[in-house]
Amino acid sequence: MEKKQKQAVAKLNYLKIAPRKTRLVAHLIKGMNAVEAEAELLYRPHRAAKAILKLLRSAISNAANLNLNKEKLFVSEIRVDQGPMLKRFMPRAQGRATPIHKKLSHVSLTLSEKDNAQVMRYKVPTAKLTQSEKQVHQEKDHSVKEKEKAKTGKELPSKTAKGGFGKKMFRRKAIG
Repeated sequence: MEKKQKQAVAKLNYLKIAPRKTRLVAHLIKGMNAVEAEAELLYRPHRAAKAILKLLRSAISNAANLNLNKEKLFVSEIRVDQGPMLKRFMPRAQGRATPIHKKLSHVSLTLSEKDNAQVMRYKVPTAKLTQSEKQVHQEKDHSVKEKEKAKTGKELPSKTAKGGFGKKMFRRKAIG
């Protein structure tokens, strides 16, 4: 008899994004490690990514309550179903009306635990840097700039300096 796997489930109903658009993001993370999936969703520009990220974090929290190891979790199943459709009408020419269908989605996410944990490709930034860590990063940046200056004899441009088209545009005199 097989050993039953523990699973953490989270559901999101009535998401106001069409299922077709939501599935684009959902299929990206299927089979991924939970931490990697979280990192992937953090940087996705799609609107559905924010909702699925929230759902994934909820599932990870449910897994923690079931005493599952976060490093061994992976997205075993993610399903996007169509919810109810809001039917609206838009007035058109000559007294006509055209229908508008506002589609809703139901998303179901299941996390399972793998026996062999994969090596993670990315890490999710979880906490803000403390003051001492910020200082260490600034010192590293400063030492890199010094090495570059010594090597090339030129100073690296600062991040705050404007250049290119914007600089040219705003130094012009008003035409009057």
